[in-house]
Amino acid sequence: MKKFSKLFNLLMAALLLTGFAACKDDNTEPEPEEPVATEMVTVKGSIAANTTWTADKQYLITGFVYVEDGATLTIQPGTIIKGDKDSKGALFVKRGAKIMAVGTATQPIVFTSNEAAGSRRAGDWGGLVILGKAPVNKTPAVIEGEGRTEYGGTEAADNSGELKYVRIEFAGIAYATDQEINSLTMGGVGSGTKIEYVQCSFGGDDAFEWFGGTVNAKHLVSFRGLDDDFDTDNGFSGLVQYGLIIRDPAVADQAGDSNGFESDNDGDGTNKTPQTAAKFANITVAMGDGTPNGKFASAARIRRNSTISIYNSVFTGAWPRSGVRIEAPSLPNFTNGTLKLEGVHVALSGTQAQGAIEGITAAQFAAGAKNSVATVASLLFPAGFNSISAKPAVLPQATSPLLTGGTTLPAGFEATTYAGAFNTTDWTAGWANFDPQNTDYSLKK
Repeated sequence: MKKFSKLFNLLMAALLLTGFAACKDDNTEPEPEEPVATEMVTVKGSIAANTTWTADKQYLITGFVYVEDGATLTIQPGTIIKGDKDSKGALFVKRGAKIMAVGTATQPIVFTSNEAAGSRRAGDWGGLVILGKAPVNKTPAVIEGEGRTEYGGTEAADNSGELKYVRIEFAGIAYATDQEINSLTMGGVGSGTKIEYVQCSFGGDDAFEWFGGTVNAKHLVSFRGLDDDFDTDNGFSGLVQYGLIIRDPAVADQAGDSNGFESDNDGDGTNKTPQTAAKFANITVAMGDGTPNGKFASAARIRRNSTISIYNSVFTGAWPRSGVRIEAPSLPNFTNGTLKLEGVHVALSGTQAQGAIEGITAAQFAAGAKNSVATVASLLFPAGFNSISAKPAVLPQATSPLLTGGTTLPAGFEATTYAGAFNTTDWTAGWANFDPQNTDYSLKK
């Protein structure tokens, strides 16, 4: 009888535990499944009505594809869009149209090459072009590369949609001399547009280029591009905060020179308004180890009457010409205080032909709040902070002077006390990809 009682008690305990586990499982939210794409949809011509691209398909952009005025293209998280190489595919979002490409940290939206892993190259396709109605200082304003679609207007708060958790890989083509489509081209994009968590990798021209407009952006990554990383022209006046630039020392634009920042008011350095007056904060510019290609120039090149300002940022690497360079047409803007450098730390390796600071004197630079010219070692970056062969280690060491190297930022920015793109949080985690060459983007059978 005792044996039976013990057996009965054991059976009842097991049933209770099973029921508890079942109840627990019933109340647990299921993990979201990764989207599986099994079909390729070829996209050509115009998108004239509201359209949604879903993650169970892939989309091949063939030739120039236009989202027309009045239409909205919505792209679901996890969707993969590829650019056709032979037709130099590119996606244009016209004035009055919208793109709503909102991914997540675990399911980013990816624009990439249609070539197989191991065979992808910069310039495999055109790129993403967003055109809005915000002010520019060029008339008529026709977008580079394509050469016929206009942008710009009088609506500073114009809304072209949203990009969030988006990667753009192996894009950027020079269709003619000085007529390029960049990885992400923005012409007259207004402040109603949201751009956040966007990575441009292995671009065949500039990574991000703003032609006028007022759009703000946060959390941008430029990885191993060809020409410039942040290029500002024709009256761009937005705020850009948190940016990481990593350059491959062997890869530079042979048709000109390559810089981290390049900024002009316009091609002739005139006083046309609105004047290029963008503000950048918390940017890290780094170059991988190795001898830089001779076509590299400066970590930041401010020229042609630009009045951009840079705050709480760090420039490092073996830039062969200089670190921060302000050219003659922009020098009066620095003198009168419309062009500002504050909380800027320059720590270069190698030898610079024109020194760490060019155009203004070292004393003028040092007079800016919390500016410094330092050694790379003194800034206490983590090992692998400038890696081009693996995910960069981005968080400064606990005693790094960068963590307290920031100055007070202008209105509109998130307040930070540190210099560079990171303090104690890696905002690239999960969604960014530092090895897109070997990523499997094939359809699933």
